Amino acid sequence: MEAMSGLFTGFGVILTPENLLLCLAGSFVGTMIGVLPGIGPLAALALLLPITFSLPPIAGVVMLAAIFYGAMYGGSTTSILLNLPGEAASVVTCRDGYQMAKQGRAGAALGIAAIGSFIAGTLSVVALTFFAPILGEWAIRFGPPENVALMLLGLVCTLYMITGSALKGLVMIALGVLLAMVGTDVVTGNERFTFGSIDLSGGLDLLAIVIGLFGISEILLNVETISKSTLLADKIRGLFPTREDWKASLAPMLRGSGLGFLLGLVPGGGPITASFISYAVEQRVAKDPSRFGKGAIEGVAGPEAANNAAVGGSMIPVLSLGIPGTPVTALLLGALVIQGIQPGPLFMQQRPDLFWGIVASMYVGNVFLLILNLPLVGLWVQLLRVPYRVLFPIVLMLSVVGTYSANKNLFDLWVMLAFGVSGYVLRKLQYDLAPFLIAFVLAPLLEQSLRQTLVMSPDGIMIMTQRPIAAVLIAISFVLVALMIRRGLTTRKTGGIPHEAHV
Repeated sequence: MEAMSGLFTGFGVILTPENLLLCLAGSFVGTMIGVLPGIGPLAALALLLPITFSLPPIAGVVMLAAIFYGAMYGGSTTSILLNLPGEAASVVTCRDGYQMAKQGRAGAALGIAAIGSFIAGTLSVVALTFFAPILGEWAIRFGPPENVALMLLGLVCTLYMITGSALKGLVMIALGVLLAMVGTDVVTGNERFTFGSIDLSGGLDLLAIVIGLFGISEILLNVETISKSTLLADKIRGLFPTREDWKASLAPMLRGSGLGFLLGLVPGGGPITASFISYAVEQRVAKDPSRFGKGAIEGVAGPEAANNAAVGGSMIPVLSLGIPGTPVTALLLGALVIQGIQPGPLFMQQRPDLFWGIVASMYVGNVFLLILNLPLVGLWVQLLRVPYRVLFPIVLMLSVVGTYSANKNLFDLWVMLAFGVSGYVLRKLQYDLAPFLIAFVLAPLLEQSLRQTLVMSPDGIMIMTQRPIAAVLIAISFVLVALMIRRGLTTRKTGGIPHEAHV
């Protein structure tokens, strides 16, 4: 009953003309970002973050969340029509979606992708509605020691997000913690790592770092790699699946929904992992696995459902506990911090209007996205004709204007540029950028909670072992670290080389 009461509160918040318009705008922009190859939801959120500063917190976060799950919808369009994923989670859709388009079935592939995304997105939000309050009730018991343990667990979980070298990931986490300390100590008033610079006394601006790392570096990478692709269809027909298509796709949609939601809960899971695992599962359970890669509609339905369901799952840890499991949710966490909202276990109790407003907006957004993706598919096809040489100057302009408009500080532009070039170099060297961002966001919260813990404790840090929840969280962190070390030793013994990929 509490969940239903909260959901009605959320609908009361979201069903206003302004919030509905912003949810629709975010859904539209997210779909467009997903359709356009070479931008992606992470870069888009980074670039559009400054726009939300002039909005109320609810409206701003709702818009950013809509862009996130809208990009999951739109990414399938380029995968199917161009064999070029609009965002990383749609990579696996290329395999069968593009083959269906070559066979003249682009409409069926796009239709099943949109409908599967709607079903999975709705199911995942239903699960979010009832699952998140359970965590919220448990989180009321949190004090400073529990927050310290939770933030440490968040940093440890970040290691599981790393797709390449664990050592490189640790370097990025350490760098994030170090740069988060730059500025004036809020307790003593002493300057740290400022080297006498007035500009550094206020610390490094999160927005400038985000836009540089994920916006500017994305431009540099895409200018280098994006090439021309052939559009397979000018007009899309037969968007609604046939009875045979439904029969083949319904079970993969449901399996993908459940799998995606569960993987979204896991740090490092998220939409990308969910789509690949869903495809592998569908290929394993199929009566004729040889059909996959040749235009099997199950290879579109399952992964598209999985990556959209993972969005709902990934929102639970960041909204309920303040632990982001993916780079995009880390950026959403940063958006809350910039808006002056304290993320963490008490978020649901302190700001129920914002929490339930976000949940309700995901119900509304899924309906908007179904409307945008089926009737307007012709618009997205025409948008694919825009060359990247036209897009990247616009993206660059948005980066500069967005960064400067936040604080009207020229120094922030230099920070953005420095992090843009650094991000490009780091990604070329296959360093994950997400651990840096998560560490940069969590480090100040960890430091504040740690100081409060030491002030309230007569036994110093030993209070962590005297509080049951804190002790359990610390124990989980040690277990996760031990498992990572064991996995690394096993890989070394077997001579395996971990697969490395950049974010």
